[in-house]
Amino acid sequence: MSLRKNISWLLFPLTCWYAVGVWCRNMLFALGIKKQEAPHITTIGVGNLSTGGSGKTPHVEYLLRLLADRYPTAVLSRGYKRQTRGYLLDDGSHDPRLLGDEPAMLAAKFPNVQVAVCEKRVEGVRRLMAQERVEQGPDGEEIHISTAPQLIILDDVFQHRHIKPSINILLTEYRHPYSRDHILPYGDLREFKSARHRASIVIVTKSPANLNPIERHNLVQDLRLQNYQKVFFSYFRYLPLRTLDGHESGVDLRRTDNVLVVTGIAHPDSLVSELKQYTRVQHLSFPDHHDFSARDIARIKKTFDALSGTNNIIVTTEKDATRLAGRLAGLPVYVQPIEVAFHMNPDLNFDQIIDSSVRENISFLSKLNIWS
Repeated sequence: MSLRKNISWLLFPLTCWYAVGVWCRNMLFALGIKKQEAPHITTIGVGNLSTGGSGKTPHVEYLLRLLADRYPTAVLSRGYKRQTRGYLLDDGSHDPRLLGDEPAMLAAKFPNVQVAVCEKRVEGVRRLMAQERVEQGPDGEEIHISTAPQLIILDDVFQHRHIKPSINILLTEYRHPYSRDHILPYGDLREFKSARHRASIVIVTKSPANLNPIERHNLVQDLRLQNYQKVFFSYFRYLPLRTLDGHESGVDLRRTDNVLVVTGIAHPDSLVSELKQYTRVQHLSFPDHHDFSARDIARIKKTFDALSGTNNIIVTTEKDATRLAGRLAGLPVYVQPIEVAFHMNPDLNFDQIIDSSVRENISFLSKLNIWS
């Protein structure tokens, strides 16, 4: 942000034009010229106002752990930086080239969940709802059996106004809340702060594990939410390191000489800070969703070989592991898993609110004979 502030006089005209474009687009939706569809299926939208780094995928994982064992569930994502186009349902290969890194990771971690990608979310939802398998009846006739999910989690959908989720969740990062940011390109916001009112739930992500009540109160006031909006604070729990194939590693970071951290995510600072509590850390940072080239792999190997000591390892994120798998053969590469946890709130319980809303919505749709 400091660089942007230093050249703000150059960015201001671009910011103005971008803001006008965003205002016009939202006005078209407000007037009904651009159409918004509320699918006849329970959907949970997870998104943010900024350009990235708020922790969408870990929160999607949290929802999957909460709901996927009770309801037939699907995840629909854009599939950022995939090498395919259009609608695609994971076939069990979990290939990041076909799905993108985050959907591929989700498909591998949740085999009971249907993971699909599509740039047009309305089309993607329709395709998921139309899924069926064909079986032969006793007289040889074809029987079409629906395999449509009951619940679809829409990843990174807040700006995709053509679809209206049943539950709309807005994420904002504790250290970079939308209330203290500005619209692109001067800031990181993809649209005006007033868009926050479309959310029914706001989650302040990546907050400290020990959250100061006064800071919490001040930030809630700063967010300027409406009475119908519920706000929660979440944080990351760092789990024991795992191997690239998902097994427990047994690695004790305190016994290592150095850790080379390789990341291609938006805001890796919290991960680096976590690892620095246990050992010496060197960090190679690449852009979010980075497609590692042969030159990048050579740089990683060269940096690792130059580390002092003998007991050194490489640590990367789960998302980056999908793109690094098989490319650092012979090196001690481990994955740092994380999971989302919520700060206690005596008045509100996130799990209960989500579970109740999903159950009521599915029941309501069933009574309308939506399901075939």
